[in-house]
Amino acid sequence: MIRASHDPYSVIDRFPRGARPAGSVVCLRVTSPDAPEKAWVRLWRGGGEEWVSMKPVSRDVYEAQIYAGNDAGLVWYYFVLETASGERTYVGKPEGGRSQTYDHEPPSFQITVYDPAFTVPGWMHSSVMMQIMVDRFAVGSSGVRPPAGRGAFLHENWSEPPVLCQNGDDREAVDFFGGNLEGLTEKLDYLSELGVGALYLNPIFQARSNHKYDTGDYRKIDPSFGTESDFTRLTHEAAERGVHIVLDGVFSHTGADSRYFNKFKTYRSRGAYSHYKDSPYYSWYRFKSGRDDYDCWWGIDTLPNINEMDPSFFNFIISGKDSVVAHYLKKGASGWRLDVADELPMEFIRALRSRVKAENGEACVIGEVWEDISNKISYGRPRSYALGDTLDSAMNYPLRGALIAFLLGKSKAGELEQLVNHQISTLPRPMLYAMMNLLGSHDKPRIIDVLAGKENLEPPREKRRFEPLGPEEYRLGKQRFVKAFEFLCHLPGMPCLYYGDDAGLTGMGDPFCRRTYPWGREDRALREQIGQIVRKRNASQILTEGECMVRALDDDRIELRRSLGSSETVFTLDRRV
Repeated sequence: MIRASHDPYSVIDRFPRGARPAGSVVCLRVTSPDAPEKAWVRLWRGGGEEWVSMKPVSRDVYEAQIYAGNDAGLVWYYFVLETASGERTYVGKPEGGRSQTYDHEPPSFQITVYDPAFTVPGWMHSSVMMQIMVDRFAVGSSGVRPPAGRGAFLHENWSEPPVLCQNGDDREAVDFFGGNLEGLTEKLDYLSELGVGALYLNPIFQARSNHKYDTGDYRKIDPSFGTESDFTRLTHEAAERGVHIVLDGVFSHTGADSRYFNKFKTYRSRGAYSHYKDSPYYSWYRFKSGRDDYDCWWGIDTLPNINEMDPSFFNFIISGKDSVVAHYLKKGASGWRLDVADELPMEFIRALRSRVKAENGEACVIGEVWEDISNKISYGRPRSYALGDTLDSAMNYPLRGALIAFLLGKSKAGELEQLVNHQISTLPRPMLYAMMNLLGSHDKPRIIDVLAGKENLEPPREKRRFEPLGPEEYRLGKQRFVKAFEFLCHLPGMPCLYYGDDAGLTGMGDPFCRRTYPWGREDRALREQIGQIVRKRNASQILTEGECMVRALDDDRIELRRSLGSSETVFTLDRRV
């Protein structure tokens, strides 16, 4: 077999490196000391195949110029080297490596080709974000607004743990603590002092549950959170401080207890369940054999799935004159985070993005996608959210997983380097510098617990409970958390804090990762450390705009090198404690 190699992350072997706008020409090189008689690049794009001959440019380097194509999409390539006797060696990309030789058709390298007009709001590149669950963040000075809905109740003690639902899922998550929009508004100075420039709010629309992913009314702020006037005041005062508000859009399903479905007759509306085929909302849902047989999100009957491309629903959410998407942008929102974006039709997301940009070119669309957004199989179909026509950014769970595994000693620095290089290589630069780089979220255990090395943080729901960390566990988890967050602040992207992580909040999986912000009980030393890291990033043009090179120094250390013009800064993450 012919010896050969290709480094898709190197500007020597692939120039320009990274994702490329449509219409680009890319120079590809393969190195072989064995002087093959012939060499080709085999390309596949848009259903067509092409073989491009390579020319020797030195004793052991072969080169070809390839055209990325006129249209956005993914281009795949590998190399074929042939001896004078006709023996062929293939060079492709193995799982978790740069290149490998094969005696058969190999896995391909990827080039992401995106719309040349693709841009994202500039504030995404320069902001640190915080994710906030409004009920659990702060109570306004005018007091608590009682929650509405069947069975809803208020905790008497702000500091006590949330209630664990007894039926094994969160359909009865109706315990509230009283946090509201007024409370969040009153804490804007506190957040600005920390250096936060963007807030992503979990759903704020009327719904029965505390998490609000079972929307009851898209056109109404939940009464326990406040009113539309409270929301407008929040966005206005946030804008005065340079803070952007991103809303959570749950458009793949609604609540069964909603004015659109109205299974429990809570609303004075002709819901799809309560009035069935006579309802104006009937076509929004997918009924099978009768009103009790309907398509649900992951089989949860309190979350009936939506037919997103139904003309009536599409008009209500996206295309109507005062659609849901447009209405809240006009009220001061700076964009939308799309819940379960990979369960939404691509044409729905494209249309939503177009409407968002038409309303406000500086508003964003962020997607919840847990896997590689450049190349993902969803419900049997390949999807790329990195072509410039759907998302501006996504929640970066792959980075989170790789970083945690490295810090806990479950992987080596080379594997984290590989993940970071893959994202630098496959995401368009505007998107790469806007990625929502997170460590914690409402769907995962608290990051300090995770990095303390606690096991079994997401057992079956009925076995979950609040367990405070011991002093040594907390010290270790906090130390690793600070290292991890500083790493994120040295990467391209939008570092994201989950509310309370900055103050030392702990807890296993839902609902205990959704505890209240510990006002008056903050870990002030931790908050000051996080604030220093955030302020350093906010003050550094290199960290928000500079080029990024990453390399593993050894199994325990990884180096980030950021450069802008003649200026450079270097950060080394050492997992040893």
